[in-house]
Amino acid sequence: MDTIYALSSAAGRAGVAVIRLSGPEAAHALEALTGRGPGEPRMAELRRLRDPASGVAIDRALVLYFRAPASFTGEDVVELHLHGGRAVVAAAVDALSGLGGLRAAEPGEFTRRAFEHGKLDLTEVEGLADLIDAETEAQRRQALYQMEGALGRLYEDWRGRLMRLLAYAEAEIDFPDEEVPGDLLRTLGPELETLRSDIAIHLKDGHRGERLREGVEVAIVGPPNAGKSSLLNRLARREAAIVSAEAGTTRDVVEVRLDLGGVPVTLADTAGLREASGDIEAEGVRRALARAEAADLRIVVEACDGAGGLTGDFANAREGDIRLVNKIDLGAPEEADALFVSATTGEGLDLLEQALSSRVSSAVSLKAHPIITRSRHREGLQACLAGLDRVEDGLRGGRETELVAEDLRLAARALGRITGRVDVEDLLDIVFRDFCIGK
Repeated sequence: MDTIYALSSAAGRAGVAVIRLSGPEAAHALEALTGRGPGEPRMAELRRLRDPASGVAIDRALVLYFRAPASFTGEDVVELHLHGGRAVVAAAVDALSGLGGLRAAEPGEFTRRAFEHGKLDLTEVEGLADLIDAETEAQRRQALYQMEGALGRLYEDWRGRLMRLLAYAEAEIDFPDEEVPGDLLRTLGPELETLRSDIAIHLKDGHRGERLREGVEVAIVGPPNAGKSSLLNRLARREAAIVSAEAGTTRDVVEVRLDLGGVPVTLADTAGLREASGDIEAEGVRRALARAEAADLRIVVEACDGAGGLTGDFANAREGDIRLVNKIDLGAPEEADALFVSATTGEGLDLLEQALSSRVSSAVSLKAHPIITRSRHREGLQACLAGLDRVEDGLRGGRETELVAEDLRLAARALGRITGRVDVEDLLDIVFRDFCIGK
């Protein structure tokens, strides 16, 4: 297998840059750069790096050697911790490129090798990717929990239970005249129902893990001139949307990214909902309606009319929406089942943020337990559940044992695909394609 190398830290100027090597020639490469062997594994040493071809000094760096299999990839690994100037990194990479048996790593190749050597399963690989991309505290906690194997252990436990049931079924097929551990129907029934129930409950999670990973979508909707754009700017604490007294100023969806209590939120300001006066505004209204329909949560805004009433009657509101009355600086109405704010003065915005944070937090899971984070997992679990349903139907209907066993095998295979136990090759590109070089 080739020895690979890549910049593992972020590209660009920095205080420290890390170049990682992995493969059978990693120790020899370190010796070529420093004039000495790798030394004690897992012990940092300060050494001078030189270009083996020219002898020109590159930098003084901390070097670390990890002997296989006690490394991230399961291979011999060397890390070079250099000063992070672009010229230093470029010189080190040029020196490595001139050594025989080394090549630049492909995107995600270090992590792929860790998977291939059994250091990570596919759910742990995905957790690592999510940890690197985490923007909020809640995302970080969920990603770390998955990277440490919580999700993979749960699915492998279920798969192990299915393989045990499959073993009983195959024993009855292979040894029909011999004594086997009980009748298939009696052996499989209770445990099969328990397993099916566990998976069904796991699937009924309201897509909380996916929402936390991808972010909760919140749309601000309402009639023109209700102050939607001003509210967006207040919540974003910057001038993200154009504000004007002219109705129909917002023609397209304007988005900002927020962190509400550790949960990532995409807040969308939409065009005012009214009878459009032209094709461009009509398209804006169409997009506003589509975005509002797809949103996880909606803030429906009406405005005070300055005479103790509202400019509208929340005609666009539905159950579950946050109802908001804006422009209370003009004179709040006496009664309204809504929150009251002024985007102009900021009055009531703290209550809106509290209500929004509460609703957003309830839409995701912030507990430390395994939870579905990708549609790939959900599809595998649904396929497994469908197979278990066929097994139960087959047991009740007196179906041939061979067919029942095949459905058990397919159900176990669906779980194995999630962690990478089976059908690995057609999954690797899906999992690793978004990884950057050096990960």
